[in-house]
Amino acid sequence: MPYRKTRGFSKRFDVQVYLEPGEAAVTRSGYLVTKVLDIVHNEMDIAIMDAAVETHMLDLLIYRTDAKIEALQNGGHRYMVAGRTCLAGDIFGTYTFPHKLQVGSLIPFADAAGYTMVKKNWFNGVPMPPLS
Repeated sequence: MPYRKTRGFSKRFDVQVYLEPGEAAVTRSGYLVTKVLDIVHNEMDIAIMDAAVETHMLDLLIYRTDAKIEALQNGGHRYMVAGRTCLAGDIFGTYTFPHKLQVGSLIPFADAAGYTMVKKNWFNGVPMPPLS
């Protein structure tokens, strides 16, 4: 039924209609799978990822929240997980992992569809993730 109304409106006023589904359509959907590029130590272990908060998950900067990791269990290996740009706020969050991270380890961030799909620039040359 909503489709018919939208189509009718479009024809009646001779306009093209674009619908923004909003957060309800993308909440709890999509993953951003990142790979550890390096691990450094500065008061704590910091895992540098192949992604960036500003480029891939802007809501973390806007709302100052940590990225969600669904499969994370308690463990004894604590890391700050950071992006690869020079931006001071390029931090996905601080997490405790059940195993030590290594260069090449994958970290899937959950609930990543929102800004991952709509953000259209490359910050510091960090490419957008492929959508499939």
